[in-house]
Amino acid sequence: MPESLRYSFEFFPPKTQTQTTQLWETVDHLLPLDPQFVSVTFGAGGSTREKTREIVLQMMDRGAKNVTPHLTCVGLSKNDIHAIADDYWDHGVRSLVGLRGDMPEKTMHYTPHPEGYPYATDLITGLRQRHPFDIKVSAYPEKHPESLSLSQDIDVLKRKQDAGATQAITQFFFDVDVYSRFVEAAQKAGVSIPIVPGLLAMHNFSQAKAFAAFCGTSVPTWVDRRFSGVDQEPTSHHLAAHLLINQCETLYQRGVRDFHFYTLNRWPLVSAAVQLLRTHL
Repeated sequence: MPESLRYSFEFFPPKTQTQTTQLWETVDHLLPLDPQFVSVTFGAGGSTREKTREIVLQMMDRGAKNVTPHLTCVGLSKNDIHAIADDYWDHGVRSLVGLRGDMPEKTMHYTPHPEGYPYATDLITGLRQRHPFDIKVSAYPEKHPESLSLSQDIDVLKRKQDAGATQAITQFFFDVDVYSRFVEAAQKAGVSIPIVPGLLAMHNFSQAKAFAAFCGTSVPTWVDRRFSGVDQEPTSHHLAAHLLINQCETLYQRGVRDFHFYTLNRWPLVSAAVQLLRTHL
């Protein structure tokens, strides 16, 4: 395996017993691949606050290295955030993903908590003053849906960097060229922290397409045509595997050595992609 190759995995807190079983099955398959870090999401409006903490601590008990919880501004006062951060620090957590976060309802306009950190830049500053966390942040190759322009969004990323962020992880994308153009533009604007591509281990195209619409990810015509009417395994699984592996191959050929996988709490596609990166590229 190339010494410079690094990869990380994102998980989300389960809601049902079936999802819980699936999560830990996935963790048991992926942790032996020795990821650089694993992250655990924080539901919209902090809806999974306790569950996220529970999963983080359980992963640490299972030997996961660099477990990195998400922490958001939405619905939390500064005191709430400080309490969460202090608790994580006391349990040995040393890195976080700092995000503004989404409102509990997708139709709701973002409203900062009156006693909280208004935006991610403020959150990063506050967390860094609290403890010397390594803080990762989000980046949007096609701009955040609420940004006026891509240049404005890149300016926000630069301010996150200046506040103390050490790495950015992108929203998922289908077109690798979108990622490459974004990285080039961000670097020209003074962003020097690593911008890691976020890759979706897709298992249902209809769901992925709906989420893409929500987060501002474009779906190329060729992708739409390829998956049109195909949401049944094993065909959809094969198409998704081909797409993910092709993304990995193209990114690797362009010099990318850091990969972040949105696992959706499923392991086969991620495992296959990592094995390819480790042994064939």
